[in-house]
Amino acid sequence: MVRRIDVTGAGGVRLAAWEFADPPKPKADPSRTGLPRTGLPRIAPPRSEIGSGSGTGSGAGTETAAGVGAGTGNAVGIGAGTETAAGTAAGTAAETPAGIGIGAGPEDVPRAPGVLLLHGLMGRASHWASTARWLSERHRAVALDQRGHGQSDKPPEAAYTREAYVEDAEAALEQLGLAPAVLIGHAMGALTAWQLAAKRPDLVCGLIICDMRASALGAASQREWEDWFKAWPAPFATLADVRKWFGEDDPWVERPNPSRGEFYAEVMHESGDGWRPVFEPAQMLKSRQTWVYDAHWEELAQVRCPALVVRGLDGELGRAESQEMVRVLPNGQYAEVADAGHLVHYDQPDAWRGAIEPFLDGVLTG
Repeated sequence: MVRRIDVTGAGGVRLAAWEFADPPKPKADPSRTGLPRTGLPRIAPPRSEIGSGSGTGSGAGTETAAGVGAGTGNAVGIGAGTETAAGTAAGTAAETPAGIGIGAGPEDVPRAPGVLLLHGLMGRASHWASTARWLSERHRAVALDQRGHGQSDKPPEAAYTREAYVEDAEAALEQLGLAPAVLIGHAMGALTAWQLAAKRPDLVCGLIICDMRASALGAASQREWEDWFKAWPAPFATLADVRKWFGEDDPWVERPNPSRGEFYAEVMHESGDGWRPVFEPAQMLKSRQTWVYDAHWEELAQVRCPALVVRGLDGELGRAESQEMVRVLPNGQYAEVADAGHLVHYDQPDAWRGAIEPFLDGVLTG
C-alpha cells in the first residue's frame, strides 16, 4: 500500500512524498483453522518474505498510463487520496507510484525513527519501494520525488540548483516530522543527503551514500550526457521497447541488464505519440551541471553523524575513491555489493538490504 503526502519545497515548489508499506495480512478465520476464537498466536512472517521484491521497486509491470510505478506483484488497495504534510486528505485521483493512495494523516501513523529516501537524477520515489517496505516494519520511511522528477512539480522557471534540492529535503524532514532522521541517497540524491547533513546536523542522525562520487566529473562528462539524451529513440512505441533499449541497445550498456530496462520503464508515461520520460531532459541537464564541475570533499568532511558509503562493484564509484570518502568522513563506514552496477538497490535488493541493515540497526535502534 502507498500513501502520498504533499510537501512545499523551496520557492513554493510542490513535492510529492510517498510512504510504502506491505498491505496488512488477512486475519485468520477461527472457524476454518479450528483454533479457539481467543488467544490466536501471532506469527511473524519470515524475513525472506518481507520486502525482498524483484529489485524493480513498484515498477513498470503494466503498460498503462497509471501503471508506471504499478509494478508486478504489488498488492492493490483502494482509494486515491492525497494529503498534505499537515495530514489533510485531499481525495484526488492522482497517479501514484503504485496506482493507489490512502488518505490517513501522519497523526494516524505511530511514531517511529524516521528515514528519508532520495533518488538519483532521473529517478523517482517508487524506485525505493522495495527498500521502503522492509524499512516500514520498524521505521517511518518516506521517499521523496525531488523537484523535476516523478509527480513533483516541474516548473520551467524553478531553480534546479544544489541549494534548491538541499532546501527541498530540509523542508521534507521538517514538514513530515521525520527529524532527526537517517538520509538514504542514491547518486545525486546521496549528494543532496550529505550536503544537508553538513548544513543541518540537527536534522540528520545517520547517512547512507549509495554510488555517488565526491570528485568533480568535469565538462566532458556533461557533454556525454547531452549526447546520450539526444540518442534516445523517444518516443518509445511500448514499454517493452523502453526496457529493450535501456536494458540492451543503449550504447552505454556493456552487457544486457534487465533491471536497468525496468528502472527506466518506471520513469516513462504514455503521451499522445508514445512513451516519454516523466521528466524534462533539459531540466535534468540543468540539475546536473550545478554539481559535475565541482568536487564535494569539503562538505563530506563536515558530516558528523555516522555515515555508510555503499558501492556496487560494477558501479560508477570506484573502490579507491569510496574508501577515501570513508576516510574523509569523521564517522565513516564502507560496504560493497557484488554483482551490482550503479543501480545498487535496484540490481540486488536483497544484497543491498544485507549491506545497509546492520548500519541502520546501529543508528536507529542502538
